[in-house]
Amino acid sequence: MLKAIQILGSSSGFVIQYWKPRNCTGQGLFSISIPSKSSLSLSLYSSLRIVPAQDISFVPKISVRRTRFRAFHASSTRSEPNPEGPSASSSSSSSSLALKSAAHVRNIKFCQWCGGSTKHDVPEGEERMRAICTICGKITYQNPKMVVGCLVEHDNKVLLCKRKIQPSYGLWTLPAGYLEIGESAVDGAIRETREEANADVEVLSPFVQLDIPIIGQTYIIFLAKLKKPHFSPGPESSDCRLFPLDDIPFNSLSFSSMVITLSLYVENMKAGRLRFHYGTINKRPGTSPSDIQAYTLDNHMQS
Repeated sequence: MLKAIQILGSSSGFVIQYWKPRNCTGQGLFSISIPSKSSLSLSLYSSLRIVPAQDISFVPKISVRRTRFRAFHASSTRSEPNPEGPSASSSSSSSSLALKSAAHVRNIKFCQWCGGSTKHDVPEGEERMRAICTICGKITYQNPKMVVGCLVEHDNKVLLCKRKIQPSYGLWTLPAGYLEIGESAVDGAIRETREEANADVEVLSPFVQLDIPIIGQTYIIFLAKLKKPHFSPGPESSDCRLFPLDDIPFNSLSFSSMVITLSLYVENMKAGRLRFHYGTINKRPGTSPSDIQAYTLDNHMQS
């Protein structure tokens, strides 16, 4: 499962074919095959409940740019000759990328290696703005963080936790948190669920991957089921509850990522088929980061 996620998240040199559930009616085997250069295949045994169509008018409408989730791969493009010469084109492209990257660079004042003061500039041979130490010359690279969690199903209900910490204190969320060094995405999702809801779960399959470039985060949420019907609030939660689909508190969710994940889940359950989703969350300019409705879901792909 982790290899499948890593392939999905790779930025170059990969080919992933259409994910096609072949047995997805009632109780039984849910098989997913991913033919690729490495002949990787994946079978996920899960109990997917197909429920009758129901009124889900309460589900928020997601503004999306929707794309079919078919074979896709990184590819290079051939440029047309530049009448101004290659140096002018390269310089213009580099300057544009540097300006764009500068907006997402945190103001790192001190070197993590020697403690010296830093300057923000584009290093020789690179195209992005970096924090460069003025003493030892080393670069402090900034990379996105991965958030992992579980959408726990039980008796046609989903498990939500009420946050006891900031941000979004007092709002509902799926149990999720930052992936730790040394653990897989699945292991991290199971750990976060145990920490926030005191629940032991079995992961069934990946459900959604959501990139949020403006804050440098990627969310991976897995479908899971309770091993035992026991749960209670952990140190970061003030309450934990199982919500029927038509009672999910969409107006009191903590983050846009939670709104999108749960909306897609309810939509899939209504259609009688659970899919894997990928998308990019972009906040609308001039809106508050805490406004959970001020977003668009772009580049939406699904199995």
